[in-house]
Amino acid sequence: MNERPATLHAPSITLNGKPLSFSDIARIGTRKARLEADAGALERVALARVVIEQAIASGQPVYGSTTGVGAMKDVEWSPDQLDAFNMGLVRAHHFGTGEAFPDEIVRTAMAIRVNMALTGRVGCTTDLVEAYLALLSADVVPVVRRTGSIGCADIGLMGQIGAVLTGAGEAMFQGRRQSAGDALAAAGLKAFRLAPRDSLASISTNAVGYAAAANAIRDAAGTVRVMLATGLTTAGALGASRDPWKAVAHVGTEREAGIGAWLYFNAMGWDWPDATHIQDPLSLRMMSQVFATGFETLVAAGKILLAATGRTDDNPVVAGGQVLTSGGSLPLDVTVFLQTAQLGLAHIARNSFNRCVLLGNGQRRNLPVNLVQPGAIATGFGPIIKLAGELFARVLSMTNPISANSMVVAGGIEDEATFLPLIVERFERQVLALRRLAALEAMLAAQAMDISGDRPGNVPGIIYALVRQHADTYWQDRPLSAEVEAVELALASDALMNELISHSTIMELDEFFALGPIA
Repeated sequence: MNERPATLHAPSITLNGKPLSFSDIARIGTRKARLEADAGALERVALARVVIEQAIASGQPVYGSTTGVGAMKDVEWSPDQLDAFNMGLVRAHHFGTGEAFPDEIVRTAMAIRVNMALTGRVGCTTDLVEAYLALLSADVVPVVRRTGSIGCADIGLMGQIGAVLTGAGEAMFQGRRQSAGDALAAAGLKAFRLAPRDSLASISTNAVGYAAAANAIRDAAGTVRVMLATGLTTAGALGASRDPWKAVAHVGTEREAGIGAWLYFNAMGWDWPDATHIQDPLSLRMMSQVFATGFETLVAAGKILLAATGRTDDNPVVAGGQVLTSGGSLPLDVTVFLQTAQLGLAHIARNSFNRCVLLGNGQRRNLPVNLVQPGAIATGFGPIIKLAGELFARVLSMTNPISANSMVVAGGIEDEATFLPLIVERFERQVLALRRLAALEAMLAAQAMDISGDRPGNVPGIIYALVRQHADTYWQDRPLSAEVEAVELALASDALMNELISHSTIMELDEFFALGPIA
């Protein structure tokens, strides 16, 4: 077996059927860990396999092993037909289309498939587990086109991974997209012969959807973490009162109090003028509540998602010494909580947009309309507020829940679905819009600070310095598109996240989502 240098000396993660963490997932996706299967868990796999083989030997119909699947569930195959059926099953489910998932997500999906099998409930062979681990070790990454799942087992997505095991389809190896046969040969691996039950186990799971959801949730947490910093920067530029951040410690939830404390302490280090008369607009006064709720929805979705990585979502399953038909392939809990997190992100987007409007309108601290420098002949930042509005509308438009839409396929046998991969895709687009919105807010806040002559410190100082590395103070009208994109990339960088965490951690959130450097 040829092992890629990236993992030769990396620490190992032992998969044992228990839930993974965001740290595990990040290390698996970026190849900063070697994967091993727990010996005791492999024994569970072997014992479950005995149950499957006994059922087949007794003549008991076993769904997807001795029978067809879906609308063909009542078609039974003879022993001499099983090889052809199992080979064909994964290849028939290689129907995904469109853009391919990043390698990181596909690696994670394979690891999740292995981990679920190690619960001892699947009935696949230990050889199948080892075949997946061999692909991961050699870093042969199947090309998985992302359109092809209704979110009730990712058959059209997992089929693209299973096909590579058999030598069909495409894979990435050593940075090159090539045929699966060529990739396996170059890695010193051979095509795998799928035994009865192995073929269905290779396709009938939501591992890709879970991997993509994990990546999206972690990205969202990092983006919201940055938006908390840009929001604080705006609060300083507008001379907001810090009293609500004190008050929330007395009247807020535990999460709200924690966010309020972070805002209060990271506002220290420079004295911004208090421009508040009695109280601020809600977009400033309620930052603790908005961000706390956004984080809370992400934490809830994250916990549900991680739990799913340590349970079997196959059909059938092995339990109590029997092969039992199961309804576990519907990832409804993950899907519903992820859609709730989408709503949380929309509130954060609105909060940011409202602050952008406050900055552009001027008035507070005698700021000029459109943040035009005094005496300058310019239109200023007025037009770009429309981009902020478009980004907010973009985030909001993707909060409409779709998991309860009607879906009936496979002759009426399959009449439930969650559309998890599609929801993840919409979630990802929300995060991209939020990143650009953060860039706009940061640029507007920096311009306001320059007009007022501020010298920000602490976290606002970090954000101000980053903006000024990529965008100069606005003196006369100029194109802003490239500058917005440059600030956006800088705000989304590992370097900024590492600086924010080292400067002032939010311990529980940073650790849970594995934000910052991954060892």
